[in-house]
Amino acid sequence: MFLNTDSVSWRSEYHGVMCRNIHTLFNFEPPATQDEVRDAALQYVRKISGFTKPSQANEETFARAVEEVTAATQRLVDGLVTTAAPKDREVEAARRRARAEKRFATA
Repeated sequence: MFLNTDSVSWRSEYHGVMCRNIHTLFNFEPPATQDEVRDAALQYVRKISGFTKPSQANEETFARAVEEVTAATQRLVDGLVTTAAPKDREVEAARRRARAEKRFATA
């Protein structure tokens, strides 16, 4: 998980492992948090750019892209509508864990 506080430099957010999956953020109860939306945006920008941590020459562009993708993602999630019942986060997390256990089980 990345730190997202005012007391931490934005550069410290980019240390860590590149995530392989961006999870669905729409139609969950409780709704996606700002941190989850920002984390998804960071994952997206990392994937598209190929950088886990950008060079100093690319830091500003990278950070701006994360902010723009965060804003666009929040607008999207806020604007979507559905008649489907909200998904339960714990149930979905359990399903992901079960799929991972089956996928990565040793024979």
